Amino acid sequence: MTTTEKPDLSWLDEVTMTELERNPYKAYERLRAEAPLAYVPVLGSYVASTAEVCREVATSPHFEGVITPAGGRTFGHPAIIGVNGDVHADLRSMVEPALQPVEVDRWIDDLVRPIARRYLEQFENDGRAELVSQFCEPVSVRSLGDLLGLQSVDSDKLREWFAKLNRSFTNAAMTEDGEFAHPEGFREGDEAKAEIRAIVDPLIDRWIVEPDDSAISHWLHDGMPAGQTRDREYIYPTIYVYLLGAMQEPGHGMASTLVGLFSRPEQLEQVVDDPVLIPRAISEGMRWTSPIWSATARISTKPVTVAGVDVPASTPVMLSYGSANHDTGVYEAPSTYDLHRPPLPHLAFGAGSHACAGIYFANHVMRIALEELFEAIPNLERDTGEGVEFWGWGFRGPTSLHVTWEV
Repeated sequence: MTTTEKPDLSWLDEVTMTELERNPYKAYERLRAEAPLAYVPVLGSYVASTAEVCREVATSPHFEGVITPAGGRTFGHPAIIGVNGDVHADLRSMVEPALQPVEVDRWIDDLVRPIARRYLEQFENDGRAELVSQFCEPVSVRSLGDLLGLQSVDSDKLREWFAKLNRSFTNAAMTEDGEFAHPEGFREGDEAKAEIRAIVDPLIDRWIVEPDDSAISHWLHDGMPAGQTRDREYIYPTIYVYLLGAMQEPGHGMASTLVGLFSRPEQLEQVVDDPVLIPRAISEGMRWTSPIWSATARISTKPVTVAGVDVPASTPVMLSYGSANHDTGVYEAPSTYDLHRPPLPHLAFGAGSHACAGIYFANHVMRIALEELFEAIPNLERDTGEGVEFWGWGFRGPTSLHVTWEV
């Protein structure tokens, strides 16, 4: 093929959502090599697949935030990940104060460490566990749930909510006519939102008249004129964003980190012996299998050329950060977990003005949880009698992780 010849991308017509959910890496590896920005029919959208193009689109003044069609159907408007201008600035000003490092440092240890200990005590003498459902996800959802003010909602219900919202958000398959291929796939997301409303509405009623230190209470009151609060319909889409993305990310990040360490037993031993290495292990785990794999998007505000592709105004582009973090132009042997990889920046938390607001919080939830796990069970081993299956294209993580140890 000459440099002026366009690649034959007809193979993209055969890509299915099932394929992407089971293993997106094969298709995206080919995209990175042949067309770093390409239209993927099943998604009904352009996709950015390399680190360079993802970062360019995410930080370009000619693109702004937009939510994917399935994400918009799931969260509604105005979700913080899909708005711009004054509304985005207000929503960021609403959620960011509690997530600033100086603020997080004040309470993160007292919040997360007892939660991690409580879940460990339920199985640390058993000699075996399934860590995704018994530790990683529960610690993640309980930590954020308590921060939000949802102490009354049990952890299994929070896990159920984010799983249902996840499947709804990633029900992204489109027809040639631009319609959802499986509209019934939004049903369980709608069920989760109805349950959320039934529980959170009475809490909001109380927080309006009796504000407390919970995050949602602050979202209602902070920055508002005396005697006024933000409308609940205005903040609900962002509550749903948190109950999906922010709930699952630390849990799946630490689970993926553990799977990566189990693939390198000598590196697992180093981390257990020296907990100072845990943040580095987490960073590599987030790169290796990014929990928010391809769930964010931007839309062009004017005609623009990216990676040699002429992009018309008002064209959505999905940012596949999980693919970018496997870019061989940036990382050597990216499919291999390597604690000692040179500490190059990754895109697991996004880039630009819509980068994840909870980077610091999420990293410390994962750090504290793994510190407690390795302190309690330093002789942890993966149960090789059970496989490890990863699932997800928009959000990705191991579905289970069976481990054993000598008591």
